[in-house]
Amino acid sequence: MSMKADIPETHVLAVASHVVHGYVGNTMAAFAMRAMGCEVSALNTVQFSNHVAYGQFRGRSMSADEIHNLYRGLQENDLVDFDVMLSGFASSAAAVEAVGCIGRDLKLRSSIKPGSFFWVLDPVMGDEGEWYVDEDVLPIYKTLLPDADLLVPNLFELEILSDTKVRSPRDLVTAVTKLHTFQRIPHIAITSVRFTKSSPTISVIGSSRRSDGTPRLFEIIVPSLDCFFSGTGDLFAALTIARLRETTVAANLQATSSWLSPDGVSAVDLPLAKALEKVLASMHTMLGKSKAAVDRVMEEAGPEHLRQEAESKKKVDLLVTRAAEVKLVRNLKDLWEPKVVFKAIPLVLE
Repeated sequence: MSMKADIPETHVLAVASHVVHGYVGNTMAAFAMRAMGCEVSALNTVQFSNHVAYGQFRGRSMSADEIHNLYRGLQENDLVDFDVMLSGFASSAAAVEAVGCIGRDLKLRSSIKPGSFFWVLDPVMGDEGEWYVDEDVLPIYKTLLPDADLLVPNLFELEILSDTKVRSPRDLVTAVTKLHTFQRIPHIAITSVRFTKSSPTISVIGSSRRSDGTPRLFEIIVPSLDCFFSGTGDLFAALTIARLRETTVAANLQATSSWLSPDGVSAVDLPLAKALEKVLASMHTMLGKSKAAVDRVMEEAGPEHLRQEAESKKKVDLLVTRAAEVKLVRNLKDLWEPKVVFKAIPLVLE
């Protein structure tokens, strides 16, 4: 199978969860980045049999000491020449702190060569008001924000990191401006944005800060799919790394601190905007194919009233969860050759 994506050579340290079955965390992100042509070193923060949407799993989380120890092994063998770090799920405050130490060490090593290291921070804490981890991770994540180059929160994580209730586009602008100005985060991409649950569309809203800290906000709107998938945030972050590397090199910004564009570049012309157009094109196509697999399973499961019987419902739920694993391996062409339909537009404030 030949490589179709023209991604510049990129060495990524991916620090995230791992499952034996399915596609979440590093099982999703590392594979996707490798498929795009990146060299990936995976440091796993948990080892589970399967992801938690199945309702039951076996395995364990890595301790902070184990995370530190694995990174020390890389240091001792001079294996820390990374261009990018992706940090995702960590199960405790101590583990988040350990991951932060890794990011800061890599940032320090690259400090004499602007643009040579880029940290993508996915602050996995929860979604739609529900916490996945203990709330004591929040203050640790806040201490990491000034060192991140790109933050990829969902709407809930944006709220708690910025201490801002986000109920409208104007609220979102306030939250993003706070993070750009006070935490000096260069780039932000907020996933799964919609302000009414009945909305037939869903958005990603991104921004790259100007030198004075003001945002350059754009929005990419895509039709929503009536299906729950695990691992989509991990796929989003992974593809964003590959595509942002591509658009950054095309803009000749790879030797610029945090790959930031000059202030005169408009929101929709930012490398981040161009990268996310391709990311969302790939994801929407791939998730559409994955939903078709779920629909087939639901049809085969039989009438709704039969599915409500306890044993039948449990069996069907497991079948549907398995069917909802993102169909990544058989659809790599969608990663390599995205058909861009959904374009970045300036964020409109209602």
